Amino acid sequence: MDMAKRKYSKMKKIEPSVQTLTFLLGSAGPAVPANTTSNYYLDISQVASLVNRRFYRQGINWAVAGIKFLTSDRMEGSIVVSKLPNTWIMSNAWEKGFRAWQKMNNEALAETPSIKPRFLDFKIYADGLHHDVGFGANLLPTSYSGSYTAGEWDSSKVVIPFGPASPGNSAENEFIAVGASFPGAGASGLNAVSLIEGYAASRGLPNQLDPNTPGDADDADGSTPENWLSAMFNEGVDQTSEVLENMINEGHRAPYPFEGDNVSLDTMYPGGANQGTGMQIHDAEFISPTTVGGVSRIKGGNFPCGLMNIQIENATDFAQDVTILLDLVPGSHRGYLCEPMTEM
Repeated sequence: MDMAKRKYSKMKKIEPSVQTLTFLLGSAGPAVPANTTSNYYLDISQVASLVNRRFYRQGINWAVAGIKFLTSDRMEGSIVVSKLPNTWIMSNAWEKGFRAWQKMNNEALAETPSIKPRFLDFKIYADGLHHDVGFGANLLPTSYSGSYTAGEWDSSKVVIPFGPASPGNSAENEFIAVGASFPGAGASGLNAVSLIEGYAASRGLPNQLDPNTPGDADDADGSTPENWLSAMFNEGVDQTSEVLENMINEGHRAPYPFEGDNVSLDTMYPGGANQGTGMQIHDAEFISPTTVGGVSRIKGGNFPCGLMNIQIENATDFAQDVTILLDLVPGSHRGYLCEPMTEM
């Protein structure tokens, strides 16, 4: 076998998988209402599981080649696509939440491992609004002449004790990725905890002053200087003292707000309750009667957990049908280019 054939034989096979996912707002679902802005949620893992009849966990960072929106020549408004923050904070918050949820389950299953569900998976909501409408409102795909019916896609639960270890002294909650914890009862009737807020609350804070300098650092021009190493090179000017004063009074705080900085009263993690709240804007487009061919294109990128919010503004006086074409990328993870959230 020559080198080229040997290399080809070692390549991991790309399994057959549907590369373009189609969603219809109108003929196969609710149209975009007139004179309003509507939010639609999409879970790529759920959709990929349906169209391929194959289980894809939600804890995947999905690669998306691009998104295309088809609208009529009467449509006016805009499209904004958002995703979970593409940050180390979201990555670490997801993994820490997942590990805690996994540990909780493993401890409960220690004596009865046989009852562990085959499709047990860590499934979260994107934000408070997604939690409010529930997974039942997720966009489902369509084929050329028919739509898909959802299978089981249940959110994960966490049971948190809040008193003595006795019945009734615990609370069951679901998970949201971004925003403040406890946004209120969602579609399931349960409240939710935020992964980013929980991660923020579990971490230490920066020092208020860094470096925390001694008071004697800036007395090099005194008659009996404590900082004598600097005073050794004092040539009768205040240069060293002024430079040190700048070092002490400037650039000593982190370039981001944090609890305990004498300004902020609570944690200030991006994507949490107080800083850059909500999902991360991925891309946006305006729609008008002059939109060429009624086609609006949104760039590709990576979507943590495959969760996506599509906000469509319909500025006309009548409901509008919109077709969404989501293009994925072929790869070695059961047919797609993606990676586990634990490797994000």
